Amino acid sequence: MAPTHVLRCCQRGLAWIPVIFIALVVCWSYYAYVVELCIFTITSIGKQVVYLIFFHLSFIMFVWSYWKTIFTTPANPSKEFCLAKAEKERYEKEERPESQQEILWRAAASLPLYTRTGSGAIRYCDRCQVIKPDRCHHCSACDMCVLKMDHHCPWVNNCVGFSNYKFFILFLAYSLLYCLFIAATVLQYFIKFWTNDLQETHSHAKFHVLFLFFVAAMFCISILSLFSYHLWLVGKNRSTIEAFRAPVFRTGSDKNGFSLGFRKNISQVFGDQKKYWLLPVFTSQGDGLTFPTRLVNADVEQPTAALHPEPNKSEVTVSPLSESQNRLLSNEQNTNSVVHHVANNPIKSAPSESTTVSMESES
Repeated sequence: MAPTHVLRCCQRGLAWIPVIFIALVVCWSYYAYVVELCIFTITSIGKQVVYLIFFHLSFIMFVWSYWKTIFTTPANPSKEFCLAKAEKERYEKEERPESQQEILWRAAASLPLYTRTGSGAIRYCDRCQVIKPDRCHHCSACDMCVLKMDHHCPWVNNCVGFSNYKFFILFLAYSLLYCLFIAATVLQYFIKFWTNDLQETHSHAKFHVLFLFFVAAMFCISILSLFSYHLWLVGKNRSTIEAFRAPVFRTGSDKNGFSLGFRKNISQVFGDQKKYWLLPVFTSQGDGLTFPTRLVNADVEQPTAALHPEPNKSEVTVSPLSESQNRLLSNEQNTNSVVHHVANNPIKSAPSESTTVSMESES
């Protein structure tokens, strides 16, 4: 028992090494740019002032967003997704998966769930003992279920999910801006170093100028590819997990199941008020437990899809959409691609226990 606890503490300590490494690089880059470049190398006072102003603006926004990404606690499922004590005891006593699923179907009857496992079962985490909300996944590194989990990032030693995904995007944006600004302003002095035009500059300053350009250029290339990929994910309203494994709905898997259109997808992450988009403050829409979704496109020759739940399984009903979700689904012309409120698309149960879902074809 004790060795396991010690091992876990060591793992948690080692997990901070990438963050400490980034912090040291950032501190050195601050010293190299402000002291070695602006004070010892640049002779023009006007150029020094301009460089230092723009440098500190990008530096502050970069550090602010990085801090928020690291120290924002990942959001977890609420208590309503936990099994009641009696249901949990019966679930643990049951040995047959069919009986366990029957318990989960009853418990999930009043929860707003759209997604299933690949086999059509209720998504349940045995480790956290909760029914997983849509887009929620268990992080083995954090040892918890994270709402709208995107991935676990070792460079921030935190899970990137619903609570800090906006901060992570801004962290990538401002770190890219920070590196681009350094590389662009250092380039001319880097060239002068190679041509021996910096005769009056101290030798150690030349070393910092040279190394600063290489480090900034290297990070620019790596961050640009990652930032471009996540911008694409935001536009498609997908997480990294969903990009590799499409979510499964009651009508089947659909990689675009949560996509509401480009503008609404952006608003879901950054919020309605554009004046806060560039600030690392939480403005994402929703509660992380439920998300507006659209039905899987129906086949042209099959306008309806029938779902046959397994015997003795209760059907999951859909709770009304929250206010933030209704706001996402309004004020757009292309509403035919978005799921309307359950009242407009009722789920009807046939006498033969088959469920018919009416679906609209996307124009």
